[in-house]
Amino acid sequence: MPTALRGSVLAIHEQPTIKQQLRQESMTSNEATSIQTESWQTGDTAMGLESQLVVEQSQAPAKTFDVSVAIRAYNSAETLPAILDNLKSQVDTDAIQWEIVVVDNNSTDATAQIVQRYQDDWNRPYPLKYFLETHQGASFARKRAIAESQGTLIAFLDDDNIPDTKWISAIHTFEQQYPQAGVFGSQIHGDFEVPPPKDFRKIQGFLAIKEYGTLPRKFNADLLDLPAGAGMVVRKHVWLETVPNKLKLKGPVANSLASKGEDFESMIHISRAGWEIWYNPKMCIHHKVPAWRLEEEYLQELVRCSGLNICTLRFSRAAIWQKPLIATRIILGSTHKALKHFWEYKGNFSDDIVARCQMTFYLSCLMSPFTHIVRQLKK
Repeated sequence: MPTALRGSVLAIHEQPTIKQQLRQESMTSNEATSIQTESWQTGDTAMGLESQLVVEQSQAPAKTFDVSVAIRAYNSAETLPAILDNLKSQVDTDAIQWEIVVVDNNSTDATAQIVQRYQDDWNRPYPLKYFLETHQGASFARKRAIAESQGTLIAFLDDDNIPDTKWISAIHTFEQQYPQAGVFGSQIHGDFEVPPPKDFRKIQGFLAIKEYGTLPRKFNADLLDLPAGAGMVVRKHVWLETVPNKLKLKGPVANSLASKGEDFESMIHISRAGWEIWYNPKMCIHHKVPAWRLEEEYLQELVRCSGLNICTLRFSRAAIWQKPLIATRIILGSTHKALKHFWEYKGNFSDDIVARCQMTFYLSCLMSPFTHIVRQLKK
């Protein structure tokens, strides 16, 4: 084995395993809890006091990587092996320093044991790391991934995303070609367990399916034209400099979708700071969509929650005097879309799941300013 590769492999095995991490965490659990709680409450910078604790406990200087692949895992024992196996099969990465960071968002299944099994037999020149984040919610998991990742770029995967074998190399190439891009998203195809309903393309974006063709394009955050959080790549320093430590939306929490939209919220902050957001068609991902996520009950809840959070997203970094104008535009625009949609279908949505979901979204957007006010009053 070449000396450089042998050194890399040895470095991997020096990474703490899950068992070692748990022993270390149990020794300082009370201290960590108090520091963590203070960090959430005081709204420190994105690294926060929690990440300071991690740095203080580290015995060796942190190595910097080109790319950190951050996987948010929640009850992912069944889906995680396919993702890790696929990441082991990445090609054209010899000149790229990268790592894999699994953030377990308080799973109740064997997710931790799956990662431990892979760590025990890991023989790759890039480390596989595991961290347990007990605060449930996609935004908390993403924040933990930002703190623990040591890459210049952080590439996010959900636990149902299977990246193409050239995903890492496509990330590395794109960031060099587009230095003005603070965030860039993947082309995401749906891998459906059962055929989707008729005209599903009209609402497929709600399931993080993003297909915009074969050419790069710039998104427009002002119009909420943004990539999915799944497959999103962000420059770490951009995130730390622009995204607040505490977002308004927590993202999906366990099986709840009420706070969905945290990925858009973070990208809005990045865009308002002057960074561009792009689509990279060469970063391909296949999104596993089980049958239950195509059932009307789930789709209706998904579009309803997304619509109710529109006003919160529009208010991100808006001045106080702008908010009444934004709320008025939302109400008038959503009313117009709902009436137009009703007229197009003559009020008959009985045999069209997609049309019913579209109407639910328009009406939820219409209600979003009032929902935002109610939430503020409850604080």
